[in-house]
Amino acid sequence: MLARKTALVTGSTSGIGLGIAKALARQGADIVLNGFGDVEAAKAEVQALGVKVAYHGADMSKPAEIEDLMAFAASTFGRVDVLVNNAGIQHVAKVENFPVERWDAIIAINLSSAFHTTRLALPAMRQANWGRIINIASVHGLVGSAEKSAYVAAKHGIVGLTKVTALETATTGVTCNAICPGWVLTPLVQKQVDARAAALGVSNEEATRLLLGEKEPSMQFTTPDELGELAVFLCGPASGNVRGVAWNMDGGWAAQ
Repeated sequence: MLARKTALVTGSTSGIGLGIAKALARQGADIVLNGFGDVEAAKAEVQALGVKVAYHGADMSKPAEIEDLMAFAASTFGRVDVLVNNAGIQHVAKVENFPVERWDAIIAINLSSAFHTTRLALPAMRQANWGRIINIASVHGLVGSAEKSAYVAAKHGIVGLTKVTALETATTGVTCNAICPGWVLTPLVQKQVDARAAALGVSNEEATRLLLGEKEPSMQFTTPDELGELAVFLCGPASGNVRGVAWNMDGGWAAQ
């Protein structure tokens, strides 16, 4: 479905981003990876799917490095056909205690980076009259949680950016949508489970049950593979008139 197309996925050396990159690669897309994880392992996983893979280590908090990333993708593969804005970081603290530098970093990486990649990808997408922009928001783009002010603000902002981009491209072959996961079992979340188990003196299974039970009615994690398949759908012909959607895959979290 995506043969001879290029997908750039930010924050894609592990977790959700790598899962989405692999799902797009299975459809034939060449992949540009980005992130600070195990680069060689990520490249090997994607290359095993029979596509071309490139990597750029842009720090997504720095606009100049983002510009270099987009130029690199264009010079390597021609242009970016599918842009997946996935890079993100987290910090938890009450508003009055939230470190200002952590606020600035979260807004820069979780929100502003998507603006920069989008503004740089759109001209070539418009010229070709085809493109897919997929912003990985979060259920926190739809609802709030205590002690996550910067993350929730950034993810609500991503949903707003998605809607505006969709409206500005509504009469073209370019679409923009957001995916809003609930709990996803990534290495980062596994660390939270492990920490909770240690703090409460309970088993890993009980810590998992407690974590999911607070928010997610399905009592199960969403997987990177499932998110990848939703991204594939949003790239396909059946989604040509899906525009500006914030599609939650959250086990019923936002339905409560």
